[in-house]
Amino acid sequence: MIVRKLMRAMVLNTPGQPLAPICPRTPAPGPGQLLIRVHACGVCRTDLHIMDGELAQPKLPLILGHEIAGTVAALGDGVTQFQTGDHVGAPWLGWTCGVCTYCRSGRENLCEAARFTGYTLDGGYADYTVADQRYCFRLPDGYDFAEAAPLLCAGLIGYRSYRMAGERIERLGIYGFGAAAHIIAQIAVHQGKRVYAFTKPGDAEAQAFALRLGAVWAGDSTAMPPHPLDAAIIFAPVGALVPAALRAVAPGGVVVCGGIHMSDIPSFPYHILWEERVVRSVANLTRRDGEELLAAASAAGVRPTVQRFTLEQANEALERLRRGLIEGAAVLTME
Repeated sequence: MIVRKLMRAMVLNTPGQPLAPICPRTPAPGPGQLLIRVHACGVCRTDLHIMDGELAQPKLPLILGHEIAGTVAALGDGVTQFQTGDHVGAPWLGWTCGVCTYCRSGRENLCEAARFTGYTLDGGYADYTVADQRYCFRLPDGYDFAEAAPLLCAGLIGYRSYRMAGERIERLGIYGFGAAAHIIAQIAVHQGKRVYAFTKPGDAEAQAFALRLGAVWAGDSTAMPPHPLDAAIIFAPVGALVPAALRAVAPGGVVVCGGIHMSDIPSFPYHILWEERVVRSVANLTRRDGEELLAAASAAGVRPTVQRFTLEQANEALERLRRGLIEGAAVLTME
């Protein structure tokens, strides 16, 4: 496979400023690394949090992007899990130490030394990127690169949130019907759950989208569902939705905060938490989450809805995401 010496990339130099186009040298894979020819990279709300300075201490300058779908273009020394030409995905979790208490107990997502793609490692808003083979996934058959890209974060963090909601739920509420929600809703419906979708007040288009994907009810985030929920997942980064979701879940219900950043949660009366309701957060992901999500997406026939942008349109894609103008997921394509 021919690898170009120079590549295109969109780089963040300073938080609060737009991404800038550059043409750096194509990186060479180190020991245990893959050089990935990026064909598509999803645009995630976390990218906005990094751009806006809400997530502190990113690598700067930084190539954003952690929903990477592409082809293995070259192998570093010692790579045994992949061959050139393989279709692979690289997610948010890019490296862990492997020896701390969290890593040794199956909780590598909490590793304090972890490195993250598109945050502390350069990511996929570029023609090429390098990634540790141990944290990459084989892409499932039946998806083009643009469709596969949102599975690598929206799908993964959505799936971890879904698992944390519990196995015995029947009625699942989803607050914020964007990239993660539209993937997990398809899996939940396939598994026999009744999905209740909550959107920004008056967002009839998002509500209609949720109903097309199998939700039994869709309404404003300020509304109460027609039946108490067994669990609710909050994907919107809005702290005020936590007490709203607590009021919507039945006794013993679980409210899962699925974002990496959220505005402050307002105070709320104890009685809406009482009766063994639970509020919990989700941090990052594990490789097990990735393996299970990709299998579950294939089994459920998940079809991500994507809006495609060129690499040079990255700032436009991010702004449309900020304004809530993306149905499904935004994806940069490098072709």
